[in-house]
Amino acid sequence: MPKLNVHDAKGKKVGTYNVEPTDLAPRISKQLLHDAVVMYQSNLRQGSHKTKNRHEVSGSTKKMYRQKGTGNARAGHRKSGIRRGGGHMKQIFPRDYSYSLPRKALQMATRMALAAKVQDDEIVLIDKLDFDAPKTRDMASIIKTLGCGDSSLLVATAGYDVNVYKSARNIAGVCVAPVKDLNAYSVLRAKRLLMTTAALDAVKANAALMVTRNDEAAT
Repeated sequence: MPKLNVHDAKGKKVGTYNVEPTDLAPRISKQLLHDAVVMYQSNLRQGSHKTKNRHEVSGSTKKMYRQKGTGNARAGHRKSGIRRGGGHMKQIFPRDYSYSLPRKALQMATRMALAAKVQDDEIVLIDKLDFDAPKTRDMASIIKTLGCGDSSLLVATAGYDVNVYKSARNIAGVCVAPVKDLNAYSVLRAKRLLMTTAALDAVKANAALMVTRNDEAAT
């Protein structure tokens, strides 16, 4: 069984943690992960793009010159879509790009993303993250000591910890989220994942609970 080293805040190894990708997800589906990431990215789109048609462009509707006898091609007014500054012939309207996949599929995708992190050895475990008050310097020191400061990092805690959040929010490339707020996109977007042992325990417990529920539903 693969073992992850557990470190303390000073980078010293204080133990190991036994975990396999199958403890979090029975398999890793690249298609499901792709679908989930595309959905989250689509939901981030503003959709506020818009162009004006010939009725919305400012300008005169007077015919530019007479129909015949000038040697030029026939032309209407200046707001025509074939002229510079005219209206857009295939107008673009504001739209909502958001949609949602089934809840169980998104939950499975999150567990698959975490399993992929375990499989690729991109999870760094720490025994605890405990701050009496927000201290960005201390958080930056921990990240550097654990070797996570050279790439994007997601810090996962068992629950919402305001001191951890405030300590890391001003560090470039670092995001903080409790386990219940993790999703496939946030997990895969970060190159490294820094988790407390309590957070990984919560993930494993949730995965085991989902398997139990699925078995009960099947019977």
